[in-house]
Amino acid sequence: MDGNNIGKCPVMHGSMTETGTSVMDWWPKALNLDILHQHDQKTNPLGADFNYAEEVKTLDFEAVKADVKALMTDSQDWWPADWGHYGGLMIRLAWHSAGSYRLADGRGGGGHGNIRFAPLNSWPDNGNLDKARRILWPVKKKYGNKLSWADLILLAGNMAYESMGLKTFGFSFGREDIWHPEKDTYWGAEKEWLAPSDSRYESVENPATMENPLAAVQMGLIYVNPEGVNGQPDPLKTAGQVRETFARMAMNDEETAALTCGGHTVGKAHGNGDAETLGDAPEAADLETQGFGWVNPNLGGKATNAVTSGIEGAWTTNPTKWDMGYFKLLFGYDWELTRSPAGAQQWQPIGIKEEDMPVDATDTSKRVMPMMTDADMAMKMDPTYRAICEKFMADQAYFEDCFARAWFKLTHRDLGPKARYIGPDVPQEDLIWQDPIPAGSTGYDVAAVKAKITASGLSLSDMVATAWDSARTFRGSDLRGGANGARIRLAPQKDWEGNEPARLARVLAALEPIAAETGASVADVIVLAGNLGIEQAAKAAGFAIEVPFAPGRGDATEDMTDGDSFEVLEPLADGFRNWLKKDYIVTPEEMLLDRAQLMGLSAHEMTCLIGGMRVLGTNHGGTTHGVFTDKVGALTTDFFTTLTDMGFKWDPNGDGTYNIVDRKSGAVKHTATRVDLVFGSNSILRAYAEIYAQDDAPEKFVRDFVAAWTKVMNADRFDLV
Repeated sequence: MDGNNIGKCPVMHGSMTETGTSVMDWWPKALNLDILHQHDQKTNPLGADFNYAEEVKTLDFEAVKADVKALMTDSQDWWPADWGHYGGLMIRLAWHSAGSYRLADGRGGGGHGNIRFAPLNSWPDNGNLDKARRILWPVKKKYGNKLSWADLILLAGNMAYESMGLKTFGFSFGREDIWHPEKDTYWGAEKEWLAPSDSRYESVENPATMENPLAAVQMGLIYVNPEGVNGQPDPLKTAGQVRETFARMAMNDEETAALTCGGHTVGKAHGNGDAETLGDAPEAADLETQGFGWVNPNLGGKATNAVTSGIEGAWTTNPTKWDMGYFKLLFGYDWELTRSPAGAQQWQPIGIKEEDMPVDATDTSKRVMPMMTDADMAMKMDPTYRAICEKFMADQAYFEDCFARAWFKLTHRDLGPKARYIGPDVPQEDLIWQDPIPAGSTGYDVAAVKAKITASGLSLSDMVATAWDSARTFRGSDLRGGANGARIRLAPQKDWEGNEPARLARVLAALEPIAAETGASVADVIVLAGNLGIEQAAKAAGFAIEVPFAPGRGDATEDMTDGDSFEVLEPLADGFRNWLKKDYIVTPEEMLLDRAQLMGLSAHEMTCLIGGMRVLGTNHGGTTHGVFTDKVGALTTDFFTTLTDMGFKWDPNGDGTYNIVDRKSGAVKHTATRVDLVFGSNSILRAYAEIYAQDDAPEKFVRDFVAAWTKVMNADRFDLV
């Protein structure tokens, strides 16, 4: 035996998850393109031809609902139910799945079942929800691919409430599962769970200064710390964090109060034991746990012994019934601070009557003390929340309606427009937060519309830039924005700096009469104008190509548009039009990746679009940065051939721009930004750029550009899927 090989592992260590070092570990300042490919089709076991939206329509909806309801009171010896009812656990599962949604970038939420994966599956605030998912497994197993985990998890919350007596507002199926962690979503810069929230704020005394796009107050929490700001009880301070956090999840004060009070009307918190004895979270647990985390050696099959948040107790007298008991206890008693057996700070009523105490979660022959968290006390002590609660207490039907609507919004906010809703329980009512759009016409003469656009005198860059600005607001994260609805002509979008309001008004003045004359929607005319510009540019480059077009977009009205809700869609940068509203800590190229990912673009689609938009002369304000061509308006590969031409060198100007200098003559030929030059400096992006710089690339480039352009224009056309 070769002594040099004794004890050597036969596996190459670069492939081992624990010892391997990634490129980003070696060069942490390199541009990380992973976010553009985090849902690569290679991770999807169902195949490219699988269509969940069609598959779920074949589901026996009533049978599924009946099975989930029955599961609520089915006994499972390995995980005991509180009072023999899993309702509270399933509500928490649905709540925490949906509750990671944040309005700023639309990421998070329950729309893809991402709570199954890290980091969410191992957040401290999601403790023991791994058990809830396993309890649901028999239902998922039974219905297979006709029922996604994302739909099942949120349906379980609805069925839990219905089994406890609440009439829910409705439910839609249609959420397609992901198959890989969204590891590139930014959840905060902290390196430890539940680190003090100070690092997320310019001033923790001012909740509005929380870092964007974050909504939760600490790493590993869904909302706020139930013990108080940084674990220090102070209901009025907590009220401020509750208000800001829920606002960042698209909830107003009334919706926030309804969700807090209605969420705590049933179920209990768990802290009757020593949290230090719990095992590791699922991602760190040993193989034999088979995906379970937080293993409790002291559970003993008793719900009473469970430890999750560390807070212990129920909020109401009857925690498995939907009633007004939350308000009765919160406002019917004075409360004092105490600690749970696990050491968490919580509030308990003073002088409570025995009949108002809930029974023990395991032994129903004895009664135990209820509790409130600091967030609950905020509902009583904050003047605004208190007034809302008093309104609820005076009108139970109003409270139930407010909660049902807020719960529906919480669990459907990232599902997209109603066109995507599926199933028998879809509400008929159109809700403002669904961004409603009326149906558009498909019966007009497309060729006649294009002829009128051609005769309008609009420039190619005007047509292409306006169509792009209209479509670029689309976010695949929560399926909002896009060209459908033509909201670019409404407040607030018509006044956004990135949309060049004066130019936009001039273009719309030319296009809106064409829509009125032909019966087309303004939304369709805007997109058609952009398509026409692309066709003209391709022709100028020597290629006759027709850009695919699907009529049928509608025009939204001001009454259909929640202006405040749309403010978050305003672009702060658009690398595709070489524009930055102001300097940010984040680099322009990183902001480009963020926008491209939200729009659903891959790295090569992004590369192709950048090169095309530059030579079309669509830069914001008409700047010439990155316009590496003498034939502006022709869809050529000049951007890429110039970028890869070693006859040039690139000199920084010190202000974020660069001069492209002829090496021989020293003459400045072009100027560029960081966004332009990253396509030559980043090894992956340069590989794509080189494809389009090759001598055989011009036709491929035109076809690839048209395909990527059409993808952007149709990103919000869910009726075409």
